Amino acid sequence: MNDMTSASPTPVAKPKPRPRPQVMKLTEAAAQRITELTRRADSEIVGLRVGIKNGGCAGQSYTVEYAHEIRPTDEVVEDRGVKILVDPKAVLFLLGTEMDYKADKMQAQFIFNNPNQVSACGCGESVQLTPAKV
Repeated sequence: MNDMTSASPTPVAKPKPRPRPQVMKLTEAAAQRITELTRRADSEIVGLRVGIKNGGCAGQSYTVEYAHEIRPTDEVVEDRGVKILVDPKAVLFLLGTEMDYKADKMQAQFIFNNPNQVSACGCGESVQLTPAKV
């Protein structure tokens, strides 16, 4: 009698998913300012939400606001001990951006060093962005 056991198929290993690039990086100055803002907030926040909106001379502007919760669609960036939540509609426009914070005698603001920025208006309040080529 022959032993006719069927050979079990060898499972094919699935390829490991490619690691996702971090959408944004923070400078030490930006991380320190976000930490200060988080401590001074009137209510509990989980971080800052960053996005873009249409409008202004050049067509778009950056938005920064307190985030009270993490939405299921948020891109969560943890860098230098703080959390940035990126609006999913802004991810391709912000990919590769470094967020900095500058303060001088006349103003204090977050600065976005964005490789996807094509131009900016003269007043510096709005920008023109193109989606990152991935």
